[in-house]
Amino acid sequence: MRSGDLANLAGVTVRALRHYHQVGVLDEPERGSNGYRSYDVHDLVRVLRIKRLASLGISLDRMSELLDDTEDASSLLDDLDRELAGQIDRLTKQREVIAQLRDHNAAPDLPPELARFAGRFSAAFADAGLSPDLAKSDRLHSVLLAHLAGEDAMPYLTSFYEWLSDPERLVALTTFAERFGELGPDSTDDDLAAAVEFAVEAFGSVVGEGFVTDLNRTLGGSADLLGEYTFDLLNDQQRWALEQFEAFSRKASENE
Repeated sequence: MRSGDLANLAGVTVRALRHYHQVGVLDEPERGSNGYRSYDVHDLVRVLRIKRLASLGISLDRMSELLDDTEDASSLLDDLDRELAGQIDRLTKQREVIAQLRDHNAAPDLPPELARFAGRFSAAFADAGLSPDLAKSDRLHSVLLAHLAGEDAMPYLTSFYEWLSDPERLVALTTFAERFGELGPDSTDDDLAAAVEFAVEAFGSVVGEGFVTDLNRTLGGSADLLGEYTFDLLNDQQRWALEQFEAFSRKASENE
C-alpha cells in the first residue's frame, strides 16, 4: 500500500507518517521501481501502536524502545502517571485562579492576590464617573508593583490594598484621583497645595502604620523602577505634588 492508503487506514496524515520517519519510530521503506514507497500490514500495526502510545501522552522520542519491546513499560507508565498528576495539579490551580478572577470581575493580567481589591477600585472609579483610563493605569501599576514585590512582599502589598479598599478610604481615593487628575499647567499654587494637603490628610496614616516602609524595604532598588513608571505617566504639576507627598512620607518614616 502507498503512504496515502496507510494514512487513511491508520487515521493519520501523510505528513505525520513523514514525521514518524524523521524521528525514527517508523522505518522508511525503499522506493519501488514505480517511484513510490510501499507499506504493508506490519507498518499499519506499528503506526496504530504509535497512535495509542501518543494518546497516553508518551512522546515520540520515548517510543522506540517501547515499540521494539526493549523497555520496561511499567516503569515508563509510572513516570507518565507522575507527569500527568503534576499537569492535573497545575491545571487545577489555573482553574482556581480563573474562578477567582471571574468572581471579582478582575482583568486576567492581575495577580490573583489582588483580584478582589481591583474589582472594588474599578467599581469605585466607575461610580465616581472617573475616566476608564484611570482604572487601566491603576491596574498596570498593580501588575508592575506585584512583580517587583514578589512573594516576599506580597503580604505587605495585600495589607496595603486591604487598608485602601475600606469604603471610606475608597471615597477619599476617588476624590483624590479626581483632584490629582485635574492638576495641569493651569493649576494655581493653591490647587497644588490643596491636592497635597488632601493626600496627606487622607493617606498619611498609611505611612504611620508601616505599610510603605515595609514595602519599600522589601522592594529595595526595584522601587526606582516603580517610581520611574509612575513619573512617566504624570505631568509636571502632578509630579510636583507626588514629590511633596513622598517627602512627607520619608519624613514620617524617619520619625517612626
